[in-house]
Amino acid sequence: MDESSSKGTLIECSDWVLALDNFEHVIATGNEPLQLKAISKLSHLCNRAPESILISTVPILVELLDTSSTNPTNAVLKAAVYCLKCISSQGEGRLAVTIGQSGAIQRILCLLPQVEVGLQKVLLKCLRNIVAFDGPNRVNVVRIGGLKVIIDMLNSCPDSLRLLLLDILSALSLLREVRRSIYNLRAVHLLVESGKVGKLCSRTRAAQAIGLLGLVKKARRDLVNSGAIQVLADLLRTGDMSTKIVAGNALGVISSHVDYIRPVAEHGVIPLYTELLQVHDPLCKEIAEDVFCILAVTDTNANTIVEHMVMIMRGNDNESIAAAADVLWDLSSYKHVLPVIHSSGAISLLFELLRTSEDTNVKENVCGAIAQLSDNEAERVVIASLDGISLLISMLEDESDDVRDFAAQALVYFHEDPLLCNRVSGALDHPSFLSMQERLVHERGMELRLAASVRQMTVDELTWNPGLV
Repeated sequence: MDESSSKGTLIECSDWVLALDNFEHVIATGNEPLQLKAISKLSHLCNRAPESILISTVPILVELLDTSSTNPTNAVLKAAVYCLKCISSQGEGRLAVTIGQSGAIQRILCLLPQVEVGLQKVLLKCLRNIVAFDGPNRVNVVRIGGLKVIIDMLNSCPDSLRLLLLDILSALSLLREVRRSIYNLRAVHLLVESGKVGKLCSRTRAAQAIGLLGLVKKARRDLVNSGAIQVLADLLRTGDMSTKIVAGNALGVISSHVDYIRPVAEHGVIPLYTELLQVHDPLCKEIAEDVFCILAVTDTNANTIVEHMVMIMRGNDNESIAAAADVLWDLSSYKHVLPVIHSSGAISLLFELLRTSEDTNVKENVCGAIAQLSDNEAERVVIASLDGISLLISMLEDESDDVRDFAAQALVYFHEDPLLCNRVSGALDHPSFLSMQERLVHERGMELRLAASVRQMTVDELTWNPGLV
């Protein structure tokens, strides 16, 4: 390419077209010194050349990677590999896609076992770019045996290549068939390692793959034994927000098995999920809430979670307060958590928020939690002692339909309590109370009919197949 054509920020298209013609001609001559000079100049100018010109050079360069007609140690081949690596970094991934679709993948994989470490490193950088930006390119790598090449190299490569190989593995692992192969090839530890080291984007991909692989029960144990909990906890602690979401979700998948609830909590993740809960993003809140519901299965975790929720509800951020109340609402359905909520002062705090907050979401979630708590005798006594019944009656006039419904639900539970029913007299004729009372009677009837149906199905099955008895 003519050096003059690279001057200035705006270059005439005709100059680049002429340069491309010259490049094609030089490569076709077979004159090695001229080829090396032309390829070197293209490598130098690829960050300034128009994308259309670079696309046109790709098949010319890929052709030079053909080992059936070229010695793998040939200087022109090395220059072509380096130039493709430079081009693959341009165009925000578009040129990497083009290179992957040009037949370069198979030639790169064929070259990798044949060349020295320095050239392997350049080949791997090019392959990393090819798979980082495009799903179909990942599929092509896997279909022609690329996954096995990468895993075999990881099992024997020098340290200077390891990060590149792990980066490629994390990209490939976004494919379901690759995750299955990683498990079958006993290479789960390599996937976990790819979540531990390297660039954050690569580690995030690995975390996503770990979470997806963790959905398979038999693979979950291998992930845990390979250190996945520590890797995901570190990403949840130090990653950017998108990484925290991915790692938090993956860790939730791991913790969903009862054997791993305690180990996950022991890595100090409850405060990390508390931070995630307070991010103003619905997905963050959903992930944190789901994980809290899993971790709260143990008493120790339940204590810690409730403490953090109470701390949030004493703050000033309405969105976070609403999220914390939502968590308490969920945990109120766990019988073993009720004493924790009882002793934490959370109930009086919920009523303080119900009295003072003007935020609709806060009031709805707080009232929902109170309704759930009111289904238990000990909690009803506490609520009554806080003069909560009169406040709930006043909530029947709230502007929010949900607040009215939750208040009515709580009052129905009080009405069914022989010791407290006389204190609900002011609500008995209210339309919201009567509607909720009717709804609960209907729901309970449905539950009884369903339970009877299940029992009858079991009896019928045993009668039909006496061998089961």
